[in-house]
This record gives sequence, structure tokens and C-alpha cells, in this order.
Amino acid sequence: MDSQIAPSTLVVVMTTVGSEADAHRLAHTLVAERYVACAQVLPPITSYYRWQGSLQREAEFLLLLKLPSTAYPRLEQRLRELHPYQEPEILAIPASHVSTTYLAWAREQVG
Repeated sequence: MDSQIAPSTLVVVMTTVGSEADAHRLAHTLVAERYVACAQVLPPITSYYRWQGSLQREAEFLLLLKLPSTAYPRLEQRLRELHPYQEPEILAIPASHVSTTYLAWAREQVG
């Protein structure tokens, strides 16, 4: 099965960070540098996961990053450079339906 996302698709990338300051720094930088068309910072969430053999429970901030799917490889590389976590969550979800005007706007925003 081919795991490629159609080039005309918009994707929403999710990532989490441990502080509000880091969330806003990432959101601002990624929009300012034109890696994403839009970044949203959601209020604290509680994440449960295993890390280095032990169960973790952490308050984190969720970022939703919107961009054309063709720009994903560039974003992933930059997000890894900026992200404070050793192994960040970088999860892209293709949008099954996007208004043509919003998709056109997103394409204009991302360099």
C-alpha cells in the first residue's frame, strides 16, 4: 500500500510541547518562516505515554499546524530542528475535504 498523501491535499500536523512558551515560540516561528499556513495552540492537555520504560503523565500543549501536503517534508525537518523534545510527536493527518479557497490561501502562505 502506498502511504503517500495526494499532493493537492491539506494536512493537519499535530505536535505537543511541555510549556506554553515553547508552543507559542514554535507556532510563531513556523508561520513567520512560512512552513505552515496556520498554527493553533490549544490549552493544556494531559498526555499518558511510556518513555524509557516508565509510564509518564504530563501536562502538554497541543499544536495544530495546517499546510499543503507537498510542504510536509520541509516542515518535518524544521520542526525537528526547533522542537525541545528528543523524540517529538509529528503526526500528519490528511484532510479529506477542504474548501478550495482555504486550500488556495494555505498554498499562498507556505513558501
